[in-house]
Amino acid sequence: MVVPNFLAMFSGPSITFPGGDATNLMILRWIHFLAGITWIGLLYFFNLVNVPFMKEMDSASKAKIIPSMMSRALWWFRWGAVVTVLVGLAYWGNGIVGIDASNGRGAGYAGASAGHVMGTFFLIWTIVFAVMYAAIMVVKINKGPVLGVIVAIVVAAGAYLFLDFNNHGWESNRLLSIGVGGGMGWVMMLNVWGIIWRMNKKIIAWNKDFANNGTPIPPQAAAMGRMGFLASRANAWLSIFMLFFMGAASHYPMLGR
Repeated sequence: MVVPNFLAMFSGPSITFPGGDATNLMILRWIHFLAGITWIGLLYFFNLVNVPFMKEMDSASKAKIIPSMMSRALWWFRWGAVVTVLVGLAYWGNGIVGIDASNGRGAGYAGASAGHVMGTFFLIWTIVFAVMYAAIMVVKINKGPVLGVIVAIVVAAGAYLFLDFNNHGWESNRLLSIGVGGGMGWVMMLNVWGIIWRMNKKIIAWNKDFANNGTPIPPQAAAMGRMGFLASRANAWLSIFMLFFMGAASHYPMLGR
Protein backbone atom coordinates (compact mmCIF):
# COMPACT_ATOMS: atom_id res chain seq x y z
CA MET A 1 0.00 0.00 0.00
CA VAL A 2 1.38 3.38 -1.00
CA VAL A 3 0.96 6.11 1.59
CA PRO A 4 0.58 9.55 -0.07
CA ASN A 5 2.98 12.25 0.95
CA PHE A 6 0.53 14.80 2.31
CA LEU A 7 3.23 17.31 3.09
CA ALA A 8 4.33 17.31 -0.56
CA MET A 9 0.73 17.93 -1.63
CA PHE A 10 0.65 21.20 0.32
CA SER A 11 4.19 22.37 -0.32
CA GLY A 12 3.09 24.64 -3.17
CA PRO A 13 4.09 24.87 -6.82
CA SER A 14 7.67 25.37 -7.98
CA ILE A 15 8.09 28.89 -9.35
CA THR A 16 11.32 30.11 -10.89
CA PHE A 17 11.95 33.54 -12.39
CA PRO A 18 14.54 33.21 -15.17
CA GLY A 19 15.98 36.71 -14.85
CA GLY A 20 18.37 38.27 -17.35
CA ASP A 21 17.34 38.61 -20.99
CA ALA A 22 14.35 36.30 -20.58
CA THR A 23 12.81 38.60 -17.98
CA ASN A 24 13.58 41.73 -19.99
CA LEU A 25 11.94 40.28 -23.10
CA MET A 26 8.92 39.12 -21.10
CA ILE A 27 8.46 42.62 -19.69
CA LEU A 28 8.56 44.01 -23.23
CA ARG A 29 5.94 41.50 -24.38
CA TRP A 30 3.74 42.30 -21.38
CA ILE A 31 3.86 46.04 -22.06
CA HIS A 32 3.24 45.34 -25.76
CA PHE A 33 0.12 43.32 -24.92
CA LEU A 34 -1.27 45.92 -22.48
CA ALA A 35 -0.72 48.83 -24.86
CA GLY A 36 -2.05 46.82 -27.80
CA ILE A 37 -5.27 45.95 -26.01
CA THR A 38 -5.76 49.63 -25.18
CA TRP A 39 -5.07 50.76 -28.75
CA ILE A 40 -7.03 48.13 -30.66
CA GLY A 41 -9.86 48.19 -28.13
CA LEU A 42 -10.35 51.90 -28.73
CA LEU A 43 -10.05 51.34 -32.50
CA TYR A 44 -12.96 48.90 -32.35
CA PHE A 45 -14.90 51.24 -30.07
CA PHE A 46 -14.55 54.06 -32.59
CA ASN A 47 -15.60 51.92 -35.55
CA LEU A 48 -18.28 49.73 -34.01
CA VAL A 49 -19.83 52.07 -31.44
CA ASN A 50 -18.83 55.70 -31.84
CA VAL A 51 -19.39 56.12 -35.59
CA PRO A 52 -23.03 54.93 -35.59
CA PHE A 53 -23.66 56.75 -32.29
CA MET A 54 -22.47 60.09 -33.67
CA LYS A 55 -24.76 59.74 -36.68
CA GLU A 56 -27.70 59.91 -34.27
CA MET A 57 -26.51 63.14 -32.61
CA ASP A 58 -27.41 66.68 -33.65
CA SER A 59 -24.79 69.41 -33.97
CA ALA A 60 -25.37 70.81 -30.48
CA SER A 61 -25.03 67.40 -28.85
CA LYS A 62 -21.87 66.64 -30.84
CA ALA A 63 -20.35 69.93 -29.77
CA LYS A 64 -20.77 68.90 -26.12
CA ILE A 65 -19.67 65.29 -26.49
CA ILE A 66 -16.79 65.46 -28.98
CA PRO A 67 -14.39 67.84 -27.15
CA SER A 68 -14.61 65.99 -23.84
CA MET A 69 -14.90 62.36 -24.86
CA MET A 70 -12.82 62.34 -28.04
CA SER A 71 -9.95 64.31 -26.53
CA ARG A 72 -9.52 61.68 -23.82
CA ALA A 73 -10.15 58.70 -26.08
CA LEU A 74 -7.77 59.89 -28.77
CA TRP A 75 -5.03 60.59 -26.22
CA TRP A 76 -5.06 56.95 -25.10
CA PHE A 77 -5.56 55.85 -28.70
CA ARG A 78 -2.56 57.57 -30.24
CA TRP A 79 -0.13 56.97 -27.38
CA GLY A 80 -1.31 53.37 -27.08
CA ALA A 81 -0.36 53.00 -30.74
CA VAL A 82 3.12 54.43 -30.13
CA VAL A 83 3.86 52.22 -27.12
CA THR A 84 2.46 49.11 -28.82
CA VAL A 85 4.54 49.52 -31.96
CA LEU A 86 7.81 50.77 -30.47
CA VAL A 87 7.90 48.20 -27.67
CA GLY A 88 6.91 45.49 -30.14
CA LEU A 89 9.75 46.51 -32.44
CA ALA A 90 12.19 46.42 -29.53
CA TYR A 91 11.06 42.90 -28.64
CA TRP A 92 11.09 41.69 -32.26
CA GLY A 93 14.45 43.24 -33.07
CA ASN A 94 16.27 42.00 -29.97
CA GLY A 95 14.41 38.82 -29.11
CA ILE A 96 13.81 37.41 -32.59
CA VAL A 97 15.59 39.15 -35.48
CA GLY A 98 18.92 39.48 -33.71
CA ILE A 99 18.86 35.91 -32.44
CA ASP A 100 17.82 34.50 -35.83
CA ALA A 101 20.63 36.38 -37.57
CA SER A 102 23.18 35.13 -35.02
CA ASN A 103 21.94 31.55 -35.34
CA GLY A 104 21.97 31.89 -39.12
CA ARG A 105 25.62 32.93 -39.17
CA GLY A 106 26.42 30.05 -36.85
CA ALA A 107 24.68 27.69 -39.27
CA GLY A 108 26.77 28.88 -42.20
CA TYR A 109 24.68 31.79 -43.56
CA ALA A 110 27.51 34.32 -43.62
CA GLY A 111 25.23 37.09 -44.92
CA ALA A 112 22.61 36.75 -42.19
CA SER A 113 21.97 40.32 -41.09
CA ALA A 114 19.50 41.81 -38.62
CA GLY A 115 20.11 45.20 -40.24
CA HIS A 116 18.85 43.92 -43.59
CA VAL A 117 15.62 42.68 -42.02
CA MET A 118 14.99 45.90 -40.10
CA GLY A 119 15.92 48.06 -43.09
CA THR A 120 13.54 46.30 -45.47
CA PHE A 121 10.82 46.39 -42.80
CA PHE A 122 10.92 50.16 -42.36
CA LEU A 123 11.41 50.91 -46.05
CA ILE A 124 8.63 48.70 -47.40
CA TRP A 125 5.99 49.42 -44.80
CA THR A 126 6.63 53.17 -44.75
CA ILE A 127 6.12 53.20 -48.53
CA VAL A 128 2.85 51.32 -48.00
CA PHE A 129 1.73 54.06 -45.61
CA ALA A 130 2.83 56.75 -48.08
CA VAL A 131 0.62 55.25 -50.79
CA MET A 132 -2.35 55.08 -48.41
CA TYR A 133 -1.70 58.65 -47.27
CA ALA A 134 -1.60 59.87 -50.86
CA ALA A 135 -4.84 58.03 -51.68
CA ILE A 136 -6.72 59.60 -48.75
CA MET A 137 -5.09 63.00 -48.28
CA VAL A 138 -3.77 63.95 -51.74
CA VAL A 139 -5.97 62.21 -54.32
CA LYS A 140 -8.82 62.44 -51.77
CA ILE A 141 -10.50 59.13 -52.56
CA ASN A 142 -13.64 59.16 -50.43
CA LYS A 143 -15.30 55.95 -51.61
CA GLY A 144 -14.75 53.21 -49.08
CA PRO A 145 -14.79 50.23 -51.52
CA VAL A 146 -12.33 51.94 -53.89
CA LEU A 147 -9.96 52.77 -51.06
CA GLY A 148 -10.37 49.26 -49.70
CA VAL A 149 -9.17 47.74 -52.97
CA ILE A 150 -6.16 50.07 -53.06
CA VAL A 151 -5.25 49.29 -49.45
CA ALA A 152 -5.61 45.54 -50.04
CA ILE A 153 -3.35 45.64 -53.10
CA VAL A 154 -0.63 47.79 -51.57
CA VAL A 155 -0.57 45.86 -48.27
CA ALA A 156 -0.44 42.51 -50.10
CA ALA A 157 2.40 43.88 -52.23
CA GLY A 158 4.23 45.07 -49.10
CA ALA A 159 3.87 41.66 -47.46
CA TYR A 160 5.10 39.87 -50.59
CA LEU A 161 8.13 42.15 -50.93
CA PHE A 162 9.09 41.80 -47.27
CA LEU A 163 8.91 38.00 -47.50
CA ASP A 164 10.77 37.95 -50.81
CA PHE A 165 13.58 40.20 -49.59
CA ASN A 166 13.99 38.07 -46.47
CA ASN A 167 13.97 34.62 -48.00
CA HIS A 168 17.50 33.33 -47.36
CA GLY A 169 16.75 30.19 -45.36
CA TRP A 170 17.79 31.37 -41.90
CA GLU A 171 14.72 33.49 -41.13
CA SER A 172 12.23 31.84 -38.75
CA ASN A 173 8.46 31.80 -38.97
CA ARG A 174 8.37 34.19 -36.00
CA LEU A 175 10.63 36.70 -37.74
CA LEU A 176 8.66 36.64 -40.99
CA SER A 177 5.17 36.46 -39.52
CA ILE A 178 5.77 39.38 -37.16
CA GLY A 179 7.53 41.19 -40.00
CA VAL A 180 4.23 41.12 -41.90
CA GLY A 181 1.85 41.61 -38.97
CA GLY A 182 4.08 44.18 -37.32
CA GLY A 183 4.43 45.94 -40.66
CA MET A 184 0.68 46.40 -40.75
CA GLY A 185 0.91 47.71 -37.19
CA TRP A 186 3.57 50.21 -38.31
CA VAL A 187 1.25 51.42 -41.09
CA MET A 188 -1.64 51.65 -38.63
CA MET A 189 0.41 53.74 -36.18
CA LEU A 190 1.42 56.13 -38.97
CA ASN A 191 -2.23 56.38 -39.98
CA VAL A 192 -3.14 57.28 -36.41
CA TRP A 193 -0.66 60.16 -36.23
CA GLY A 194 -0.53 61.17 -39.89
CA ILE A 195 -4.25 61.20 -40.68
CA ILE A 196 -6.65 60.27 -37.87
CA TRP A 197 -5.23 62.53 -35.16
CA ARG A 198 -4.42 65.40 -37.54
CA MET A 199 -8.00 65.50 -38.78
CA ASN A 200 -9.72 64.94 -35.46
CA LYS A 201 -7.76 67.44 -33.39
CA LYS A 202 -9.07 70.21 -35.67
CA ILE A 203 -12.62 68.87 -35.48
CA ILE A 204 -12.37 68.72 -31.69
CA ALA A 205 -11.17 72.34 -31.54
CA TRP A 206 -13.95 73.54 -33.85
CA ASN A 207 -16.64 71.76 -31.86
CA LYS A 208 -15.27 73.18 -28.62
CA ASP A 209 -15.32 76.69 -30.08
CA PHE A 210 -18.86 76.13 -31.34
CA ALA A 211 -20.05 74.94 -27.91
CA ASN A 212 -18.35 77.79 -26.01
CA ASN A 213 -18.70 80.71 -28.40
CA GLY A 214 -21.22 79.70 -31.03
CA THR A 215 -18.58 79.94 -33.77
CA PRO A 216 -19.82 78.09 -36.87
CA ILE A 217 -17.96 74.91 -37.69
CA PRO A 218 -16.04 75.36 -40.98
CA PRO A 219 -17.50 73.55 -44.00
CA GLN A 220 -14.27 71.58 -44.55
CA ALA A 221 -14.92 69.74 -41.28
CA ALA A 222 -17.09 67.17 -43.06
CA ALA A 223 -14.39 66.31 -45.59
CA MET A 224 -11.74 66.12 -42.88
CA GLY A 225 -13.97 63.91 -40.76
CA ARG A 226 -14.42 61.62 -43.76
CA MET A 227 -10.64 61.34 -44.22
CA GLY A 228 -10.16 60.46 -40.57
CA PHE A 229 -12.98 57.93 -40.77
CA LEU A 230 -11.55 56.21 -43.85
CA ALA A 231 -8.10 55.92 -42.24
CA SER A 232 -9.70 54.54 -39.07
CA ARG A 233 -11.80 52.05 -41.02
CA ALA A 234 -8.72 50.95 -42.96
CA ASN A 235 -6.94 50.40 -39.65
CA ALA A 236 -9.85 48.35 -38.33
CA TRP A 237 -9.69 45.99 -41.32
CA LEU A 238 -5.89 45.81 -41.20
CA SER A 239 -6.01 44.92 -37.51
CA ILE A 240 -7.83 41.67 -38.32
CA PHE A 241 -4.99 40.45 -40.51
CA MET A 242 -2.34 41.97 -38.28
CA LEU A 243 -3.62 39.96 -35.31
CA PHE A 244 -3.65 36.78 -37.40
CA PHE A 245 0.01 37.13 -38.33
CA MET A 246 1.01 38.05 -34.78
CA GLY A 247 -0.73 34.93 -33.47
CA ALA A 248 0.70 32.79 -36.27
CA ALA A 249 4.24 33.76 -35.25
CA SER A 250 4.27 31.18 -32.46
CA HIS A 251 1.27 28.99 -33.24
CA TYR A 252 1.02 28.57 -37.02
CA PRO A 253 4.40 27.94 -38.68
CA MET A 254 3.54 28.75 -42.29
CA LEU A 255 6.57 30.90 -43.16
CA GLY A 256 10.32 30.33 -43.01
CA ARG A 257 11.78 27.57 -40.89
